[in-house]
Amino acid sequence: MTPDEARALLLACFQEALAATAPGRLLAPYLQAPPPAVVLAVGKAAAPMMSAALAAYPGVPGLVVLPDGAAAPPWPPNVTVRRAGHPHPDHRSVAAAREALGLLAALKPGTEALVLLSGGGSALLCAPRGVTLAQKAALSAELMRAGADIHALNTVRRHLSRVKGGQLAAATRARVRAWLLSDVVGDDPATIASGPTVPDPSTFADALGVLDRFGVAAPEARAVLEAGARGEHEDTPTALPHAHAQVIGGNRDLLRAAQAALQARGFPAMILGDTFTGEARELAAFHGALVRSVQAHGTPWPAPVALLSGGEATVTVRGSGHGGRNTEFALALALAGPGVYALSAGSDGVDGTSGGAGALVTPNTLARAGALGLDPQRALRENDAGSFFGALGDLVVTGPTGQNLNDLRMVLVPGPGLA
Repeated sequence: MTPDEARALLLACFQEALAATAPGRLLAPYLQAPPPAVVLAVGKAAAPMMSAALAAYPGVPGLVVLPDGAAAPPWPPNVTVRRAGHPHPDHRSVAAAREALGLLAALKPGTEALVLLSGGGSALLCAPRGVTLAQKAALSAELMRAGADIHALNTVRRHLSRVKGGQLAAATRARVRAWLLSDVVGDDPATIASGPTVPDPSTFADALGVLDRFGVAAPEARAVLEAGARGEHEDTPTALPHAHAQVIGGNRDLLRAAQAALQARGFPAMILGDTFTGEARELAAFHGALVRSVQAHGTPWPAPVALLSGGEATVTVRGSGHGGRNTEFALALALAGPGVYALSAGSDGVDGTSGGAGALVTPNTLARAGALGLDPQRALRENDAGSFFGALGDLVVTGPTGQNLNDLRMVLVPGPGLA
């Protein structure tokens, strides 16, 4: 296998894994008779999920809420399309939440609402409670900059909202059946899109604890959460007997699809796991150490082998560059020096501000960078991995993919014939 073939292999397997886990493909087996009274689809995968629902239930009215940039086909007049802000909510997010709450509240007992949720729903449906939209958006941004993971972020969001944490389902007397595509580590339904259709295990006190843990002041939000902790506000519902929610696809499916694609091309592939979290550069150091063990000792697997991992890393932003968790992982892996081909990319096609879904690493990434006068250490310090890989022509650019099953990392450890 030549170097060009190795790069082509990674890109092809990434695209094949995305196709194998397309939202409509994952959803179709769950769309059975009788038809619901209404379909609500929210998230980065809302368009293909709504299309699958309409194919199964022609004529059923629906509301679909999408982020800007997400492709949407022409739908019949019975489907209302709304755009809203992501990753930060905007006034359209508030309007969409109000419309979704009204849609479900109008349903009669004995009917059923089909709710299709995917990553991004937290921002797309936003109904602030006790704070302004600007204050809530600023708080979310501050928590993300501080390194808060999605679980911590959503704990706060749920308690400053009128729609998250089961409150969407609580707004209707109809039955609610929700199918979820997971973009979170652990596939917890209460965390996906901040859990608008499932009981909320967290409390106002838990949300206060998140602010304390990440050193976030947010006086307006803190006042609301403190009042809730004192019992002055009704907490999110702990039981929703009329609602059923089930995860129908997640990061593990993406990893298995990538593994199958690699093995079909004759390249051994091992899944390390789908629950990796933590700083992207620390995760890269772990992968680098594992690669060196394979290279030096043939353990835990002999080369050649592809090491696959998923989950969602975080980046504590200290610089002013352009990047994201996948490009930062790729740059840190290149600096770790194991001499591999690797691809790290987000299944949604968007890696922070990098301009791509992620990046490719090659054994000569640093040498090519040096020839162009690029400083990889400085790029890492400035969180500028997107610019670094863009200059090398090694960004993985897909545009929004219409799905969101978290991240995919593929690391090819060369054997004889691949240098």
